[in-house]
Amino acid sequence: MTRRPVAALAVALLVAASARAIAHDIPNDVVVQAFLKPEGERLRFLVRVPLQAMRDVDVPQRGPGYLDLARADDALRTAATVWIAREVALYEEDTRLGAPELVSVRVSLPSDPSFRRYEDALAHVTGPSLSNDVDLYWEQGMLDALLEYPIASDRSHFSIAPELHRLGLRVTIGLRLLTPDGRERAFELHDDAGLVRLDPRWHQAAWRFVQSGFEHILSGTDHLLFLLCLVIPIRRVGTLVAVVTSFTVAHSVTLIASAYDLAPGGLWFPPLVETLIAMSIVYMALENIVGANVMRRWLITFAFGLVHGFGFSFALRDSLQFAGSHLLTALLTFNLGVELGQLLVLAVVLPALNVLFRFVVAERMGTIILSAFVAHTAWHWLTERGAQLLQFPWPAVDAVLLANIVGWAMAIVAAAATIWIARVLVRLKAGSARATDMQAEGGAEVDTAGRSVPL
Repeated sequence: MTRRPVAALAVALLVAASARAIAHDIPNDVVVQAFLKPEGERLRFLVRVPLQAMRDVDVPQRGPGYLDLARADDALRTAATVWIAREVALYEEDTRLGAPELVSVRVSLPSDPSFRRYEDALAHVTGPSLSNDVDLYWEQGMLDALLEYPIASDRSHFSIAPELHRLGLRVTIGLRLLTPDGRERAFELHDDAGLVRLDPRWHQAAWRFVQSGFEHILSGTDHLLFLLCLVIPIRRVGTLVAVVTSFTVAHSVTLIASAYDLAPGGLWFPPLVETLIAMSIVYMALENIVGANVMRRWLITFAFGLVHGFGFSFALRDSLQFAGSHLLTALLTFNLGVELGQLLVLAVVLPALNVLFRFVVAERMGTIILSAFVAHTAWHWLTERGAQLLQFPWPAVDAVLLANIVGWAMAIVAAAATIWIARVLVRLKAGSARATDMQAEGGAEVDTAGRSVPL
């Protein structure tokens, strides 16, 4: 074997060994448990982090690699300072709190249950350390730390920016806030969660969810394709307003109902909704191809809007933890964000369609071509999601399920009837306005429906 192949083999082995070391050093999944409790003029932050996530710490060891607990205090404090205290930013109102005092650190066994309750965790962290006789490898232990921040009042509004994403490839933080009035609010934060307001005011919650709704509709390809199918054959403002309003009312009903736990909770329900969303796009595209009945499109849109509302609720589910005590505000402003996003899409799509059908292709042919592309895409979604749906067992038909179906049917009929009555009233008002104008001109009398009658 020549020197060049030998050198290449050596380099390859070195790179492979380095890759294995790096993959071993950075854990894939890290779960952090934490409590935050304001008490008087101090804010207590109790946190538990796997020791294997804290790299580059010089840990005293004994024997075959066991943690030397008798000499580990300085290393533990360094790890807690570098990996936790410096990475977590806490705010009182809008002012960042200063550096915390590291009150205590402890090593725990992975089976230790003390972080199930705040009182147990506090007693554990401030209690006696593990005996040095315990044989515990560094990678197997948990680091528990108590940090205290000076605050002006425990009645303030607090926020946290937990920059702990360096601990692993995927980091989940289970945080529980204990308020002075005895309530507990739980949060599940992932990776780089940014600034999280733990007890937001109504306008802070409103702004967050307006942004969330706006971003969701712009990033939801299936909802955008459905909206495109709606407007391809409808570009008159009056008809378009009626159709979009029908869609808005429908998805608002199911979105709010889902947030209040009125939707089915089975594992089969989300894939069913995703399948129906794909089906709604296919249907609307095919209707455009064969010729849409514009006059009844608001009714079809209302039915499919109910399905899309459940889809919005799935996207919103993880975010409702940031609403604080303003659940209804969060829901309404999320809807507002969705509507603003829809208006932006319509403002772009409608002129583009008008230009396309005027200068590039005839309207009928353009409608067929665009709808065919959309139907092709949605059909693939339908088959994929349908196959996933078939993997779940269907719910048993019992009295509870039937009662839920009847209740939802009554709510849907009531909402549809409300929209229909509103449309009739708008038409009657428009007819009355035309009648008044014609009478003012003295040319004809009109009946109550706005039809002219010869004098």
